[in-house]
Amino acid sequence: MSLVEKQSRDGQAVDRVDAEGLTRRLEALARYLRLVDPYLPDGELVAAHTVVERASGRLTLSLEHTVVALAGSTGSGKSSLFNALARFKLSPVGVRRPTTGTAHAVVWGPLEPASRLLDWVGVLPRQRFVRESALDGDDEASLRGLVLLDLPDFDSVEHAHQLEVDRLLGLVDQIVWVVDPQKYGDRILHRAYLSQFASHVGVTIVVLNQADRLSPTDTEAVLTDLRRLLSDDGLDGAPVMATSAKQPGMLTDLRGALESTVADRQAALRRLGADLDAVAEDLAEMMGPPAAEDEVDRATVRQLTETLSASAGVPAVADATAAAYRHRAAAATGWPLVRGLRRLRPDPLRKLHLAGEVKTDGVSTDVVPRTSLPEADAAQKSAVGLSVRAVADRAAAPLPEVWAPALNTAARSRTADLPDALDRAIATTDLAADRRPLWWRVTGILQWVLLATAVTGLLWLVVGYGLRALGLPKLDNPELGVVPLPTVLLLGGLLAGLLVWLLLKPMVEVGGRRARRRAEQRLRAAVTDVGREYVVAPVREVLNAYAQAREALGVVRPE
Repeated sequence: MSLVEKQSRDGQAVDRVDAEGLTRRLEALARYLRLVDPYLPDGELVAAHTVVERASGRLTLSLEHTVVALAGSTGSGKSSLFNALARFKLSPVGVRRPTTGTAHAVVWGPLEPASRLLDWVGVLPRQRFVRESALDGDDEASLRGLVLLDLPDFDSVEHAHQLEVDRLLGLVDQIVWVVDPQKYGDRILHRAYLSQFASHVGVTIVVLNQADRLSPTDTEAVLTDLRRLLSDDGLDGAPVMATSAKQPGMLTDLRGALESTVADRQAALRRLGADLDAVAEDLAEMMGPPAAEDEVDRATVRQLTETLSASAGVPAVADATAAAYRHRAAAATGWPLVRGLRRLRPDPLRKLHLAGEVKTDGVSTDVVPRTSLPEADAAQKSAVGLSVRAVADRAAAPLPEVWAPALNTAARSRTADLPDALDRAIATTDLAADRRPLWWRVTGILQWVLLATAVTGLLWLVVGYGLRALGLPKLDNPELGVVPLPTVLLLGGLLAGLLVWLLLKPMVEVGGRRARRRAEQRLRAAVTDVGREYVVAPVREVLNAYAQAREALGVVRPE
């Protein structure tokens, strides 16, 4: 890995953790949590938040000190081993359960530099002891910087003691598990504790204490069986050694391991790295394959647009646009004498309050009146709900199931605003209904000319009849064939006007259908924009957070 270097220790390769790389992983985990916190269940992220908090706290404290905890059950001789390592009696040896519920600590070297670290760990000042001889150059100097803790028994009948053990195990840099020949295979020890630290093999030591009670052959047999159990726990490779508080010579291996740990100054970093590895493995189960931000396909958006269009009344508006086109075309190109009657009929779009922009003193305003379209019925609302759900389901399909609720919530997050948004979209869409084709104007002028022709013929005839009635000489009317010209003008003007309207009626129908298609296209585009903004966009925000979180987790969990 890029985060570690290789270093030789006792002929074995040991991973050396890079502090800067560890910090980058920690920052990536914090970034991951910021991204997923709004979307994933809190219970799934507690462990990750705890790691970030604990790691951040530990890295601000002394890395020159190594906190090692002795953990074990009642009767394992843990406190006796603690006193033997410290070489004077510091922790009381319990003969009855429960023993003390607080941890004891001994610091090799001056206490003051380690005080903040012990405050953070939570060891009471009265339970802290110092090996000042570590400053004097004797054999204790090799442990200078060690902070050794004697924890309460994890199997104490006092539940508070168990909670204290669990808390401290989450804070220390290295754990020395102390077992005895009688209970080294205890199910509580292996299931509730050792197996939970499978990723922490680099900061785990297991000692078979009270080994002086066994023969060498029995000791080796027990150690072999203990290694098998540890392998089942996922701790294959963790150091296993025999110890005895009563035989100083049997502490050599453990003491040597502690000296190497102290000299290495890597236990705290390895522990934090192991914590990150463990939590990253758990988080990886909530992250699947890459997901594009545009995971919602066109077919799903098209289905959403269909249901939203029906709910918003797009077909009704499109029909009204076609009817308005025909109404206005008839008013512009029909026979002038009946145009007024046509204008008395309500405009289909005005009936829906879709006549045009709202203006004040000729200036457009942001105030958009509601349309008069009927509210969506139950079936349409149900169809919208199903389409919104389909958007969420389509986006969630390639992702782990834990993301489905977040995507469903995102898709529905703004549905309450959809009716108003759709109504506003319909009201503000330019339906191009106010456009007047040039042929309307030409035809309108032609109709007036034909009307004027008919009126001219009528007046001519009226004047002729009037002169005849007064006994005045009659007019010498020119004739067109055998028909007097005034009659030709009158009848011709009337018939020509009617013929023009009949000839143009198919064109009006075609124009109405084109106006309907144009309006429907524009309305559907507006509805699509609303669907994308109110349904698809929130879903894409979740998908974008997922993609960024996946990238961050890749830093936390390097290959």
